[in-house]
Amino acid sequence: MGANVSSRDQRFLTDIHSRKPWAPRFEPEISPYQVNSPFVVEIKNKNQWKSRLNALKDTNKLLVIEFTAKWCGPCKSLEPKLEELAAKYTDVEFVKVDVDVLMSLWMEYKLHTLPGIVFMKRGQEVDRVVGVKFDELERKLHKYTQSFY
Repeated sequence: MGANVSSRDQRFLTDIHSRKPWAPRFEPEISPYQVNSPFVVEIKNKNQWKSRLNALKDTNKLLVIEFTAKWCGPCKSLEPKLEELAAKYTDVEFVKVDVDVLMSLWMEYKLHTLPGIVFMKRGQEVDRVVGVKFDELERKLHKYTQSFY
């Protein structure tokens, strides 16, 4: 240190250099990606996706696909609401696709924002919700399942 640096300034500079790297202040106790949900099936590969889609093509069952990523903050905020809806609407098939694992599937649906929710019936897309829009998600879910409830 130079001769013109006071002991107070030197202490301040030492404190700055001794600090640990930045770390987030809040981390959830349990990440939704650490627990397998009984209501939302995580699609881990293209074959699993094709199998799930083919199984539902000949039924009138609604398929709700959540496109998400582990690093996506808004996706994490949507996760508890999606779990709640999946528990409520038991006649609906809920699946989750990590875009980092199945980027080709995300691109196939031409989604450009996360989270993205796609609603399908008989193998065809009927609607979608992009972003964290709880009310819109629930309204559309109810719209396509009103014959069930």
